[in-house]
Amino acid sequence: MEIGFCGPGLMGAPMIRHLLRAGHAVHVWNRTRAKADALVSDGAQVVDSPRDLAGRCEAVLLCVADAAAVEQTVFGSTGLLGGGAPERVRWIVDHSSIAPAATRALAQRAAAAGIGWIDAPVSGGVAGATAGTLAIMAGGAAADVEAVRPVLGAYASRVTHMGDAGAGQTTKLCNQAIVTATLAAIAESVSLAQRSGIDASKLTEALAGGWADSVLLQIFVPRMTQDGLAPIGAFRTFQKDVDTVAATAYETGTPMPVVSTVQQLLRLGAAMGLADADLSAFIDVLQTPRGGA
Repeated sequence: MEIGFCGPGLMGAPMIRHLLRAGHAVHVWNRTRAKADALVSDGAQVVDSPRDLAGRCEAVLLCVADAAAVEQTVFGSTGLLGGGAPERVRWIVDHSSIAPAATRALAQRAAAAGIGWIDAPVSGGVAGATAGTLAIMAGGAAADVEAVRPVLGAYASRVTHMGDAGAGQTTKLCNQAIVTATLAAIAESVSLAQRSGIDASKLTEALAGGWADSVLLQIFVPRMTQDGLAPIGAFRTFQKDVDTVAATAYETGTPMPVVSTVQQLLRLGAAMGLADADLSAFIDVLQTPRGGA
């Protein structure tokens, strides 16, 4: 299949490489051209604007920063649909994490042009993208999700259809609520261990196999008790997502007191200059020395 990919950053680049290895022709656009050019040696073809994808690709995948970037990429003056009716595009798959309400509005605009919109946020991080084991939570018409499932299978080990447009984004918000609340609890536990004079790094061993054990515990306790590890994730991204969780909770009348607390921790972290820090910086928000009590 001829595929377009808009926004190949840290997550998108390995996804594109998997698509190429699966035999797809991939046309790439990024507003920072160097990020697209870096994939030419892997076999990708670079285009000058999203509009250039309209006549070449059956499916266009998006992985951009926020709802404004999604709208501009698709409906802007040089956007995918900025020149009017699509020439060849049949599906838009949005891997970005944006508000469900924004997704529903964008999907309606795409439907008016005869295009199926699949909101397909991912979980698994850069490691999952590189390994080709991402989990995708998808919203949209069932027929559209099934049509692109073979494409998504190039870099995802699981694609779960959650319902109509916006359902994938809502599921991603549930994911982010669980992840950030868990990381905040892990940071508090590491802080408690350190202030109590015990070796917090041994929590992974001590809690392994019990109810408190998790992938996040095993990954982030070392990151909260050691220095010099390469960053994964970023406060800025999760702050955006948790703000969206809080807004959606308000819209739906859903009490989420834990999310409210995590939202304040993330905002405090940003105020402390940690917006671009690794997610393990939850421990720094609590102002606990890395070296122990």
